[in-house]
Amino acid sequence: MRAVLRLFNRVLLGLAGLLLAGLGAAVLVGALDLPRHWDFSLPSAWPFQGPDDVLLTAADRRRWRGRGWWWPVVLGALAVVLLLAVWWLVAQLRRRRVRDMVLGGGEPDDPVVIVRGHALEEALAAEAGALDGVERAGVVLVGRRNAPRARVVLVLGAGAVPDVVLRRFRAEVLGAARTSAGLARLPAEVRLRAVRHRAERVG
Repeated sequence: MRAVLRLFNRVLLGLAGLLLAGLGAAVLVGALDLPRHWDFSLPSAWPFQGPDDVLLTAADRRRWRGRGWWWPVVLGALAVVLLLAVWWLVAQLRRRRVRDMVLGGGEPDDPVVIVRGHALEEALAAEAGALDGVERAGVVLVGRRNAPRARVVLVLGAGAVPDVVLRRFRAEVLGAARTSAGLARLPAEVRLRAVRHRAERVG
């Protein structure tokens, strides 16, 4: 779903950018009367031939109003655009965090334990923050409850070696969380940031 949404976002933004750029160019060429100033002609289909032109003339606006299918088509198209816009907005704002995870239950006599996703996030962040060289850590679990993924942000202090921090995080933090939660795998996306220090004067 994330890949489809990401592709849709890119296509939508690309098409919107091309449409706006083309419309802006057409408006500017006509509004600035560039064909007369620069002595060139525009195609007959160009929407703006001069500063006094409009996008839709009065005749164009009244052309289809007498047809019975005109208003249903217009309203239907606007409804589709509105639904797509609402779907896109909800998809952007929807939080796909793992709220809880069901552990155990593999055998008939195994107890079933429900673990809050927020509790596991806090535990992972606390263990990651205790690693040498890590000033702060933040963890968010996303995906499905039986196949979560971790998004991790590690803020490294001065002198920290990123490669060493990543190896320890993978072995000590992720390994322990995977074992304790009974997960076959726990993929993680780790972002490293350097802690900001205030500039000091030397004199």
